[in-house]
Amino acid sequence: MNRRITALTYQQRNRNRVNIFLDGEFAFGVAQILAAWLHVGMELSEEKISELQSADELETAYQRALNLLSYRPRTAAEIRRKLERWGAQEHVIVNTLERLTRNGLVNDAAFSQRWIENRIETRPRSRRALSYELKQHGVEPEIIEKAIFKIDDNEQAYLAAKKQARKLKQLEWKEFRQKMLRHLAQRGFDYETSSAATRKFWDE
Repeated sequence: MNRRITALTYQQRNRNRVNIFLDGEFAFGVAQILAAWLHVGMELSEEKISELQSADELETAYQRALNLLSYRPRTAAEIRRKLERWGAQEHVIVNTLERLTRNGLVNDAAFSQRWIENRIETRPRSRRALSYELKQHGVEPEIIEKAIFKIDDNEQAYLAAKKQARKLKQLEWKEFRQKMLRHLAQRGFDYETSSAATRKFWDE
């Protein structure tokens, strides 16, 4: 049995969504882009109504993901966790991630590269620490391995020491060494690497 559209109105709290009234009663809401072809007087079958609601579920998840990405880049795993928290079904999550990937909006390899570059520039740390951080973001192990492959712990430890040394330049060797080793350890460097970087910077 078909039902007739008797009104189409924008939602007061979200102008990107449209309320659909069927046979004089509110029926459901859909994203504006899905309502573009609808008009008052059109008849909808139960099958078409179901298709609209399913399409809206997919579009809503996609728009939510876009909103997340507007704040900062995210990995596929981060998007998935958010959508699961919002109650999205598995097929909706898969569809959203495929769409984002296809449009170049989610790329874990690119995310990893940007993350590492930012760390090197702002807070240098060890391969182990970088690997752990990317793992926390849900990046797959093989992508992490490729991302950190060229990272030199000795070089990164020296850069980390250089950034910290300005704060310790007035100290004597013993206290300088103690504080620097602690600083480098907090950034994931092992004792041997930290000790070498500390001595090299002090000698220079």
